[in-house]
This record gives sequence, structure tokens and C-alpha cells, in this order.
Amino acid sequence: MNHRRTASRLVSRAATAAALATALGLGAAAAATAAVPAVPPPAATAPAAGSGHDGGWHQDGLTLSAADNKKVDAFVARARRAERAISPQVRTAAVITHAALIGFDQRLKSPDSLKRKVATKLRENPGQTADQALGTVNDAVRFTLQWPAGKYSQGVTTASGLLAVWGNDSARWSNTWTRPGYKGINAAWRAPRSGQLFEVQFHTPESKRAQLETHKLYEEQRLPGTSPERVRELQAQQDAIFAAVPVPPGAEQLTAPARRLPAPDPARRLPAPASAPGSVS
Repeated sequence: MNHRRTASRLVSRAATAAALATALGLGAAAAATAAVPAVPPPAATAPAAGSGHDGGWHQDGLTLSAADNKKVDAFVARARRAERAISPQVRTAAVITHAALIGFDQRLKSPDSLKRKVATKLRENPGQTADQALGTVNDAVRFTLQWPAGKYSQGVTTASGLLAVWGNDSARWSNTWTRPGYKGINAAWRAPRSGQLFEVQFHTPESKRAQLETHKLYEEQRLPGTSPERVRELQAQQDAIFAAVPVPPGAEQLTAPARRLPAPDPARRLPAPASAPGSVS
């Protein structure tokens, strides 16, 4: 089966729907929302556990000043607002490609996790500002799409093409199926209206299971107090787990779609309306 030809047909149909919605003044996001149930609002975010009386943040030997802590809180709020327009598109892509949407309730990275990430970047890059560190965060809003190995390559091609058709720019594409260690594709996209970066991971059940199995090892590996010897040991354990993951057919050749595919002209692509009963042609 020619996966790219099949995917192209699906993308063309989705592009036509998006173009029609735009012509009607609805926009691509509205077309996506109509295809799936309404997205439930994320649960209210609890105050960050590491927040201190000084207005800063302190956890696991990492710290943020009060000013930097405030910047991350504002970043979290912006991501939450942007997610409301992003989620319907990802859910629609999942429906069209028959993907399992894994961990949808965790689509927003927690404030503590973001603060730990920013604090780690500042610690590892002296002189870097919190704004610069936040500019590299692409998983404040994140999703996982999963297919069986036999349907993986076609699913990735079609889903990524749909996201491009709907105006999302491909900002990063990391295909690690042929590398030692982590297996899968991690893609970052920039939403057209909010400019929010979001991540979509493309997995098989086996690669997702390996990711979950290695998560605690990865968390320990990145702690500031972990010795270099222990870091190497943890990496070797992760590599062994991922080495057992089968590579789906064609996964090695999967690449990012065009940064933004043009939507077709509805007047050229959509069929002419049928004549009403009793009308004279």
C-alpha cells in the first residue's frame, strides 16, 4: 500500500473541509471542533508545590527567583489558553487516522514540571534568562498519538499532514527510530493564532510502554545530584529497554511535512450543490 498516496487523499479532504470552514467565516479550528466532542476543560492547576514565601520557587536543589517564578506562571496561563484551540485539532487528527490519543488528561505540563525544566536550563546555562529558557520549551502543551506497528507510518504521515494543513508550522521533528535509546517521533508545532509551541509524540504501543518503563530512570538521571557514574548506568538501562522495541515498517523514512501546506480553493475542489427537488436547471 502506498501510505503517502492514501495519506495525501485524506489530507486533501481535510484541507477542503478547512477551506470551506474558512470561506464560511468559521476557521479551521471550528471545522476540527465539529468533528469530535467538545474538549473538557483541564482540571484547575494547584499552586506549585515548591513555591516559597519569598515569591520564588525551590525544589530538588533547583531554584527560581520571584521574578522568574512569575514569568513561568504567566507562561503557564498562556499555554492553558492556547490549548483550547489546539486540542480539537489533535483530537480530530486522532479520529481521522484511527489513533489512540494517550494521556489526554495530562496534555498540560504541570507548573512544577515547567519550573523544574526552566531552573535546570538556567543552572546548566549560566547567563541565560528565564525568557530565553521558556522560548525553548515546546511541551507545555503535549499529546501522544499511538498506532499499531502495521499502521504507524501511514498514521504519522496523515496526522502530521493534517496538522500542517490546519496552519500549524512544523518547528521540530525528531525521528529516533534508528538511534540507540529512546524510540519514537517527537514533533513540535507552532499554532497559527496563539504562536504557542506544542508537542505531539508519535508512538506504537511497544515504544510507549518502553517510555513509561524508563520514565523513573530518566527522572533520576536528570536530577542535579546524580553522579556521572550513575547517569551512565541509568542511560545504559534505558538503552537496553528501548533496544527491545520493534521498529515499525517505514518508520525510518518518516519526515516532517511542509511547514504549512496551502488549503485548496473551495470553488475548485468542492462539488457543485445538487439541484433542489422541482427546480429547473
